[in-house]
Amino acid sequence: MSDKFTTHADKASYGIGLQMGEQLKANPFEGLNLNSVFEGMKDAYTGESFQVEIPEIQAAFEKINAEIQARREEEAKVLAAEGESFLAENAKRAEVTVTESGLQFEVIEAGSGEKPTAESTVRTHYHGTLVNGTVFDSSYERGQPAEFPVGGVIKGWTEALQMMPTGSKWRLYIPHDLAYGERGAGAAIAPYSTLIFDIELLDIL
Repeated sequence: MSDKFTTHADKASYGIGLQMGEQLKANPFEGLNLNSVFEGMKDAYTGESFQVEIPEIQAAFEKINAEIQARREEEAKVLAAEGESFLAENAKRAEVTVTESGLQFEVIEAGSGEKPTAESTVRTHYHGTLVNGTVFDSSYERGQPAEFPVGGVIKGWTEALQMMPTGSKWRLYIPHDLAYGERGAGAAIAPYSTLIFDIELLDIL
């Protein structure tokens, strides 16, 4: 640990810097210059004249935002193409069934119980990954089954669950339009992501 920060004020000031740094790290952009950030902070705090005019700053933000949006759109196109290619190859496997909607599934374990309806609430265990194998959610890892209404989840789940007898375990391959679509879901699931789920239907509640 550094011995530069000896007073409470020094330590609190350093804490403010940490918080601001974490915010910048969470929302970076290409070319972010910390020295320029420090200059802007100093000028704002001391009340000195700004070294860059406000219209120039606004124009720079607009340019950066446009570049970020263009990059996201390009990444989304790549993800969509990768998902479509994966699904096209996956559909060729004999054990995979493809529904009219484009949902793909294979039966890992065949159950013999009742099938839920769109109005049912179910208890399941599940494990979700991207096509590259990255895990984004797993009730197995949490050690706690999940309960939810069949009609209150993504379209791919709603469709599959109504075909699954209780006691079944299926692997679903869900196109982006039956998952989180062009918006994605948080940082873990990018727009246009194809998703893979292992779902075990435990009970109809």
